[in-house]
Amino acid sequence: MKSKKIIIGSRGSKLALIYAERAKAELKRLLKDTEIEIKKITTKGDLIQDVRLSETGGKGLFCKLIEEELINKKIDIAIHALKDLPSIETEGLITNCFLERNDPREVLISKNKVKFKDLKNNSTVGTSSFRREFQLRNIRNDLKYELIRGNVDTRINKLNRELYDAIILSYAGIDCLNLNEHISEILSIDEIIPSAGQGVIALQCREKDKEVNHMLKKVNHLNTFISVQAERNVLKVLDGDCETAIGVISQIYDKTIHLKAELFSLDGTERFYYEDSKNITHAHELGLEIGENLKKQSSGNYKK
Repeated sequence: MKSKKIIIGSRGSKLALIYAERAKAELKRLLKDTEIEIKKITTKGDLIQDVRLSETGGKGLFCKLIEEELINKKIDIAIHALKDLPSIETEGLITNCFLERNDPREVLISKNKVKFKDLKNNSTVGTSSFRREFQLRNIRNDLKYELIRGNVDTRINKLNRELYDAIILSYAGIDCLNLNEHISEILSIDEIIPSAGQGVIALQCREKDKEVNHMLKKVNHLNTFISVQAERNVLKVLDGDCETAIGVISQIYDKTIHLKAELFSLDGTERFYYEDSKNITHAHELGLEIGENLKKQSSGNYKK
């Protein structure tokens, strides 16, 4: 691919462009003589900021337009925060390349650096997902949980304007934006299980573009790929979407992958949990098995 220019499609937010630049740098190591361009694409999810994603089309809002550009051959590679990608692949596209995972944990940002356990009764906590809300409510149900949307800077600004007493964000985004000084507390994965694929940058291409597929295999991070395979299989079994309050996280120790997941009922009052381990060669099956276990536990009481 020495003579061909590679075009990477990305959302135009500050964080998305940092992810795109990281992907570009990885590709440049392989393609030193190839021009690589980043094309900014504004998605519907970037424009709608006042309602939950589940009310306006779900996770696909952040990737649909980028995927259309990829299908129409206006870009060669699409960059996504994996947690924003629906678990079912768009026809004609393939997502089999993942950069090394960033820290998947969640962080609390609050006034005066108050820890979560020390927030006053009836404090207002801003969160963008049912998963985070139900997980936090399971720990402290004396707080108020309200929707917050917008990019990281916008959310921190809303906190500073005292619209919230605290907000929950992903550590990966805060760290990449060098906003760590705002962090009041890093929540462990034992306290708050992250979203499947949280902290992972995914590179997507056309399934039939063999040349790009071959190139992406060379930058794929193997352990991240194995983890993602297991975590997203849980979502596939449960047909998980924006309204599915589910946390999934895996960790790899030598040749063993340990995966744990929790699922909440529609109203958040019931919690279903399961964890298990397998050899990494069976990561695919592990995700499917844990998904089936949660589905059985919940009797389907997690979707409308």
